[in-house]
Amino acid sequence: MAKYVCICGWIYDEAKGYPSKGIAPGTKWEDVPEDFTCPDCGSPKSMFSLYSA
Repeated sequence: MAKYVCICGWIYDEAKGYPSKGIAPGTKWEDVPEDFTCPDCGSPKSMFSLYSA
């Protein structure tokens, strides 16, 4: 499972999903709806990049 980071630093973790927005744990980034926006800054999905620690 991968993680994706927004330009503001908020991280989407595929293993955790985002249940409060209806995205179940285990949901791959490509399966997250295209209209998803960052909960911290409102940036669109296109502003996220693959996170590498």
